[in-house]
Amino acid sequence: MKFSEMTQDSWAELQLYLDTCLIPYTALSGEQSPVEATEALERLRDFLDMVEIPFKGRIMTYPAFHYANSEMSMTLNSLSTQLKSSGFKYVVIMSSDGQFDGVEIASADLVLSRSALTREVGDEGIARFVGEKIRELWKK
Repeated sequence: MKFSEMTQDSWAELQLYLDTCLIPYTALSGEQSPVEATEALERLRDFLDMVEIPFKGRIMTYPAFHYANSEMSMTLNSLSTQLKSSGFKYVVIMSSDGQFDGVEIASADLVLSRSALTREVGDEGIARFVGEKIRELWKK
């Protein structure tokens, strides 16, 4: 469920079930052409579908964090902490093009990079791998 689909009344009713916040991270540099930016957003949308569709009743997708910068890890870490203090039990960050090598985002419970997963499990194994990681997160 996306944040924009929520009303004040429905949030009060569903907050108990929507315990996981998903933060999309596009990782744009500002050097992309409009076509390249659109393609990046489409790749991110397709990656998010691997979580939003099968886990719809438990995940709330928040507005995307679009631009990469030198303080990205600190910003995402602070955002994760704030989202947890607002009531979410878990925070998941997903990026299709972003790199998290050597980046510490300790407040996020799961950080998924499609480009890294492509190297690890291949394109055909990503959806299954991501689903397993989400289920493992909820078992903790």
